[in-house]
Amino acid sequence: MKKQERADRVRQKLSQLYPNPPIPLDHTDEFTLLIAVLLSAQCTDKKVNEVTPELFAAAGTPQAMVELGQEEILRLIRPIGLSTNKSKAIYKLSQLLLERHQGKVPRTFAELEALPGVGHKTASVVMAQAFGVPAFPVDTHIHRLAQRWGLSSGKSVVDTERDLKKLFPESSWNDLHLQIIYYGREHCTARGCDGTKCGLCVELYPNRKKAVIWNKP
Repeated sequence: MKKQERADRVRQKLSQLYPNPPIPLDHTDEFTLLIAVLLSAQCTDKKVNEVTPELFAAAGTPQAMVELGQEEILRLIRPIGLSTNKSKAIYKLSQLLLERHQGKVPRTFAELEALPGVGHKTASVVMAQAFGVPAFPVDTHIHRLAQRWGLSSGKSVVDTERDLKKLFPESSWNDLHLQIIYYGREHCTARGCDGTKCGLCVELYPNRKKAVIWNKP
């Protein structure tokens, strides 16, 4: 198969497997989604979902988060990796939302990425899933699978995002990034598949014999 043919087959197969992919992070609005995505950096979604109910019950708005205070935020999110830095970011982010954005989550990449603790991937998730703006957030699962499927040889998630955006129609991006994540967790895992075992890897590369050595971001 040529690269575009592989991309088309991936989109077709994943749409069948995950026709309506849910957002894996529990949230109730744009603010709680932003906080949950920020917390998920270098942490599993499962762990984030274990911690956020108590956090959001105590402070589900920027105003309440500021009133809660950085130390209490830290106490509530301590089981999560990098909790000290994340508690600082959440507190300062909440302050800035009140000072600059009337307590609302901004709707542009530039304004989101100007907030503490919010990088391009976090901003992309919020833009895609909260506001419906086409974006293609790339995490480790997507970076790994894009290489195993011959869709990108990028050495960074930035490279992979650029390559994938060229291969898939913009209208598919918001669902597709979730679909790839779910497939990467359930079928084409880091240790469970090496590019020669899962259904899609075999279908796309039926004659592949050697494991794919992928460039970790």
